[in-house]
Amino acid sequence: MHVPDGFIDAPTSAVTGVVAAAAVAVSLRGARRELDERTAPLAGLVAAFIFAVQMLNFPVAAGTSGHLLGGALAAILVGPYTGVLCVSVVLLMQGILFADGGLTALGVNITNMAIVTTVVAYAVFRLLVKVLPRGRRSITVASFAAALLSVPAAALAFTLMYAVGGTTDVSLGKVATAMVGVHVLIGLGEAAITALTVGAVVAVRPDLVYGARDLRQRLSLRVNGELVDAPAAEPAPVAARSPRRVWAVGLVTSLVLAGFVSFYASANPDGLEKVAADHGIDKKAEDHAAADSPLADYGVKDVTDARLSGGLAGVIGVGVTVVAGSAVFWAVRRRRTAHPADVSPASTGGA
Repeated sequence: MHVPDGFIDAPTSAVTGVVAAAAVAVSLRGARRELDERTAPLAGLVAAFIFAVQMLNFPVAAGTSGHLLGGALAAILVGPYTGVLCVSVVLLMQGILFADGGLTALGVNITNMAIVTTVVAYAVFRLLVKVLPRGRRSITVASFAAALLSVPAAALAFTLMYAVGGTTDVSLGKVATAMVGVHVLIGLGEAAITALTVGAVVAVRPDLVYGARDLRQRLSLRVNGELVDAPAAEPAPVAARSPRRVWAVGLVTSLVLAGFVSFYASANPDGLEKVAADHGIDKKAEDHAAADSPLADYGVKDVTDARLSGGLAGVIGVGVTVVAGSAVFWAVRRRRTAHPADVSPASTGGA
């Protein structure tokens, strides 16, 4: 789904750039209500984890592969506003350092992969959580469905952008059918990864999952034939509630996925690349401005061993993304502390 330069014309790319910039600005403000001292470092880790898993292309059909987009996962783990920022940080690192996704198409990619996926996924997730039985299993089921629907939604958004500003004359009906069809299959992989990850975190630390904050509820006691709320339990000691272990496990997992497992990822073109090649969308594709980057195409320049080159690039990518993401989210967290009026009382108990 990473759109290269040349697929969408300059005016449309500029408009999507404005949309993306506005969405990021709104998300920076909204993230103040979602982040606290425990979840701010977790958000940087979520960005790094998404970067790592995006390196793991999985086969979905003959000659086609897919990878995680991450909008649903980020929105459910750290909140929709923070989720938009997480995926945007990943896309920025990929575009600048790894020549993945065009620079002039950065607005297109943020709109598709960060905004559309996050908004659609979180809306579906919240709807399902309200109608499903209250419990951890429902969080996992809602995560699966939300992630599944978010991917074809992003494919449809790309098709609409192409209808407005596509640089080649291609049947839009064929493009829409091909894009949505293959991305429904990719969505199944996205859904499985999202549900497994959210389920794993909810199982050990539900208090760190933004989407699971409604699981906390007071115990009701029957007194004189009537149900009354029991007194709220005392909060756990700070040391016992520290997310450091979760953060460390997540970072190690991200490094292993990007540095080792990525070598075994599918080499087939992803959904957009396959559709573009089959239908001629890529006729006017342009070379990436960072094509000569030392890390272009997820390899380290002058390292001849393919496994070592890709592994080093993955480890560097995870490291840079976690540092950049953490810096952004700590800055947002500090703004929340400096401007407490921006944080509603109801939001302080979330996440």
